[in-house]
Amino acid sequence: MTDKPDNNVQISKQKQDAAGLKAVINAYKHAATKVGPIDGSKLLIEVNQIEGFDCPGCAWPDPMGKKSTFSFCENGAKAIADEATTKKADEAFFANNSITFLKTKSDRWLNEQGRLVSPLYKAERADHYKVISWTDAIDLMAHKLSELDNADEAAFYTSGRTSNEAAYLYQLFIRTFGTNNMPDCSNMCHESSGIGLVETIGIGKGTVSLDDLESSECIFIFGQNPGSNHPRMLASLQAAKRRNCKIVSINPLDEAGLQKFNNPQEISGLAGQGTKLRDLHLPIKINGDAAFLTGLAKFLFEKHELTNDVLDVDFIQKYCEGFESFKEHINTFVWEDITEASGLTKKQIQEAGAYLLESKKTIFCWAMGMTQHKNAVANIQLMANVLMLQGNLGKAGSGVCPVRGHSNVQGDRTMGIWENAPLSFINKLNEYHKLSLKSDKGVNTIECIEQMHQEKIKVFIGLGGNFYRAAPDHDFTEKALANCDLTVQISTKLNMSHLYTGKEALILPTLGRTEIDHINQKLQFVTVENSMGVIQTSHGRKPPASTELKSEVAIVGELALKLSDTHTELAKVKWQNYLSDYAEIREAISNTIEGFDNFNERINSAGEFMLPNPVRDQLKFNTHNGKANFIQHSIESAKVKANEFILMTIRSHDQFNTTVYTNHDRYRGIKGTRRVIFINKSDAEKLGYSELQKVSVQALSNKQKVVHDFILVFYDIPKGCIAGYYPETNNLISIKDFAHKSFTPAYKSVPVRIVADEE
Repeated sequence: MTDKPDNNVQISKQKQDAAGLKAVINAYKHAATKVGPIDGSKLLIEVNQIEGFDCPGCAWPDPMGKKSTFSFCENGAKAIADEATTKKADEAFFANNSITFLKTKSDRWLNEQGRLVSPLYKAERADHYKVISWTDAIDLMAHKLSELDNADEAAFYTSGRTSNEAAYLYQLFIRTFGTNNMPDCSNMCHESSGIGLVETIGIGKGTVSLDDLESSECIFIFGQNPGSNHPRMLASLQAAKRRNCKIVSINPLDEAGLQKFNNPQEISGLAGQGTKLRDLHLPIKINGDAAFLTGLAKFLFEKHELTNDVLDVDFIQKYCEGFESFKEHINTFVWEDITEASGLTKKQIQEAGAYLLESKKTIFCWAMGMTQHKNAVANIQLMANVLMLQGNLGKAGSGVCPVRGHSNVQGDRTMGIWENAPLSFINKLNEYHKLSLKSDKGVNTIECIEQMHQEKIKVFIGLGGNFYRAAPDHDFTEKALANCDLTVQISTKLNMSHLYTGKEALILPTLGRTEIDHINQKLQFVTVENSMGVIQTSHGRKPPASTELKSEVAIVGELALKLSDTHTELAKVKWQNYLSDYAEIREAISNTIEGFDNFNERINSAGEFMLPNPVRDQLKFNTHNGKANFIQHSIESAKVKANEFILMTIRSHDQFNTTVYTNHDRYRGIKGTRRVIFINKSDAEKLGYSELQKVSVQALSNKQKVVHDFILVFYDIPKGCIAGYYPETNNLISIKDFAHKSFTPAYKSVPVRIVADEE
């Protein structure tokens, strides 16, 4: 259930700049009201510092070395204040509020109830959670796992909030328990980036550093809204712009953050006299990216035919494979088909291409606007291929830059949270820990939901996140979870996943990123990996919200210890050592994961270090053939009939993933509701609809899938395209609609129709 639009809804003109004084005021307001003016201010000063804690928000990197005194953004401040709130959802709260009642409340309302402070248990058919001891909670989990016919009847989910140390221990426990069923949040966001890049350039991560971005001559930004989702990126773009970098935005929506940045750490920014960022905005239609990239490649080929100096022939001949067939394939497309599929004119594509011609150092950045389509892997590979044409890999100021959404989602994968980890990694674990782990593929998120629906998976454990709400096809996912014998959520705050559960359910409260972690009277710290492959420390700075909270490491380790009593393979691992000192976990990481040599020594010395990157550091491509591969793709985009639309889900400025802070979206001019469908004015009028008209949205894949109680807002969006907030529109996405190869749900290209509601 979500908040319906009410009479207080206000719609205003979309903004054309981001940050500035308003962001400073809003950041402090959240910290002061939720944490307190003094304690809140202290936390903001300590975030993203070497001896401070890593922001629990996005994964945008901090400069290595000396940090700014104020190394946070407005939305980071919201995430910090939200976690460090003094409000608590205690035993009395759950006694007074039934699950049935809580299901009537919105994501925002649930989040506002405060921190979880005690372990909670829901019995079969019960409508209330009750407090349970940690001993009984761990015993119940161990019992349910032990009575499974085989380990593959359990699945273990991971959120991007999880630290490196907790993620490593978690995957080690899961594999030693006997399964590789590790669905994780990457499956729902950047999995397409990993799959696409590994096949193309041999590494599933970006190849640029912060210095590269700030020294680039040209940056293309695809399907990304950094003003709301990665605000600190705007400072890096500003630095690049001041070096005369050209910036091109490719997005169905012309987002405020890429138009103008009012840097709140500069007087001019506070005064609203900021820096204009993008030189060109291309209002591409939803899912038109493959066609646009094909057009860019075609443009470069045509120019090279005339001047013979556009392509980096030496790079292509020395480092690449498949060029000639790729060129022939691109040349089979005619401009009319490219413009129709992209929604852009030939002139617009050529204008973007002209920036490539002028640049010797180009970077392509992207976020989920590229990764959440059925052809998402093609999008990623075509971006890499266009860069390869001009040799824009493995040199300063150039490369690929997938921008991750959660603070350690990339680190979790590095630590082995992966249902299909390479055999070399499994062998390293076996060798160091003296185990006999299996290497067969486990389930990803989509497969996990389907197997729960089929009653093949009976126990589900979620380490962080909001699995139910983040998933597509809420109706299907609800039934899948309900089939489980036990669902467990390890969480800091109340969310929808605590209400849509298995027959029995546990909520286990855990420490937040901001909180002090003592083990045996010894202060512990953890590490994370940002979007650019830098490992950094995170030290909790405030007392825990409750003495009942346990760290993620403690919860995983204690469960492993309990099962070790009856599980031979688990008994081989030194769980108690890892529980007693996180440095022991880092020592294990050092011996089993590439790039972490002398982990403890390096992290204790500098507090940060950069992981090796073969493409960036050595111009080495660890693909099947040792080359960077050109790969052919079609340009077909999602299509609908007249009076039907392609919907993309988006985040508001006042949310982080599924966490909703308010019902406002300042940059898009929305105040008081999230039940909004952004639509081109001419499309609405053609259907006879007026602005603020109440409508429902129906999925074309299944007429039974309808979301109700929305209002239309006229917006600058391409014809035939509409946008609505995530996760309110997630139920429109079928469990069967996902990206080829990556299984990432197609949140960004949903065929729908709009139906007027009866008053």
